Parts: sequence; structure tokens; C-alpha cells
Amino acid sequence: MSPEQSPVVIYWRPGCGFCARLRTSLGPDAEKATWVNIWDDQSAAAFVREANDGSETVPTVVLDGVAVTNPDPALVRDRLAG
Repeated sequence: MSPEQSPVVIYWRPGCGFCARLRTSLGPDAEKATWVNIWDDQSAAAFVREANDGSETVPTVVLDGVAVTNPDPALVRDRLAG
């Protein structure tokens, strides 16, 4: 599923503890989201910088078209379940 088709897009990078915590917290629902590695996708990295005042802070999660930085996992889990 492409980021344009997914209700939840999670921008992440390897080695990010907050990203790992989010993925673990989502459990099996993690597979319902589109995960985009910002180290493999320069346009994704640019999007994250734009959403975070120039910083590549991850996880940056797009929920219903709105970027949220390091959201509460419960918020993401609720959106994936609904």
C-alpha cells in the first residue's frame, strides 16, 4: 500500500528507539500502517524535515493527512483499529 492510500503512514529510521517502541506498541496492527524508512527515501526525509522545522525527528506519523511527531502509540493504534 502506498503512503497516499494508507490511513496511517509512519516515517521512521533504523536505530530509532522511539520508532521501535511505536512498532512494538502497535502489535499486529503495525502491519496495517505504511512504514517509510527516511534513510532509504530522500523525499520522505524531506517531508519529515518540513513537518519538524528542519529536523529529521521520527517517528513522524501522518494520521488523516496531519503529521504528528512521536505520537502516543494509543492514538495510532486507535486510528489503525478504526
